Amino acid sequence: MPGLAQLKELLAHPRRIVITTHHKPDGDAMGSSLGLYNYLIQHGHHVQVITPTDYPDFLAWLPGNGDVIIYEDHIEQSKEFVDKAEIIFCLDFNNLSRINDLGEVVRAGSAVKVMIDHHLEPEDFDDYRHWDINAAATAQLVYDLIVHKFDDGEFVNPDVATCLYTGIMTDSASFKLPNTTSNVHRIAADLIDLGAVNWRIHELVYNNLSENKLRFLGYCLSNKLEVLYEYNTAIISVSRQELQQFEVMTGDTEGIVNYGLSIAGIRLAAFIVERKDRVKLSLRSKGEFPANEICKKYFNGGGHRNAAGGHSNDSLEKVIEQFKSILPEYKTLLIA
Repeated sequence: MPGLAQLKELLAHPRRIVITTHHKPDGDAMGSSLGLYNYLIQHGHHVQVITPTDYPDFLAWLPGNGDVIIYEDHIEQSKEFVDKAEIIFCLDFNNLSRINDLGEVVRAGSAVKVMIDHHLEPEDFDDYRHWDINAAATAQLVYDLIVHKFDDGEFVNPDVATCLYTGIMTDSASFKLPNTTSNVHRIAADLIDLGAVNWRIHELVYNNLSENKLRFLGYCLSNKLEVLYEYNTAIISVSRQELQQFEVMTGDTEGIVNYGLSIAGIRLAAFIVERKDRVKLSLRSKGEFPANEICKKYFNGGGHRNAAGGHSNDSLEKVIEQFKSILPEYKTLLIA
């Protein structure tokens, strides 16, 4: 695979570029995508960010968001951008199945494909790769690409800095996860110096709840939280009917799993939710517990050791039962 120095040469002249990211993008997906977008347009590139699906409203303020198009809403237009692209950047995912139907469109495209990601076991669909499973966020890798690999830090303007800070902040759970190294804090400090207003970003992301979301959170904690102390595990499960009852929107369930993990002594937390076409699981863990192993082995998913996700075509009740049945296998790790 060619090195990143050759990618820099490829970007020496204006190109038609598409940036895409995973299904139901989160703060890191959108922060890294729009951070890269705001960097590339300064060099005269013609850049289009395409997301496979919609994403939370609390990310709509990010600089450049107004130019994003959603594939599901603009299929033909998106295909045209991909067909004409010379370079496609694939951010915060490493398997084309993670972008749903857009994946095969990207695969069939003649553009040079660049993966920037920090998840395990990448699929070999890319021509260039900037990949590190130890990175706290894909936004961290975009920063590293611009500042260190391209030696182009002067183009990290306030818009770029704001987006990248948002990505790092959200994927590190506000700088709380184990991979939040001293280097991550140094990068965050540099982004603040370059124009990211950290307190305002935090307000816009975390203190911007709708009344329905707050009531839904209260309902989950009061009525849906189940704590299995014999396995140091907490489970919150929600049916599709309950989602409809509280008019839950995209992004409204984000972060709920972390409340289970905040209970003293809990080492594993699960948020299990019944969606329209499948049941989805979000797992969070502490220490060395391999949440990603459970998702990969039993629920068609994967992710990081302490933050992973999966899905199942079984009913909500069966998925909850299956999840509980797995816990004895991991009891030694859970009660250590």
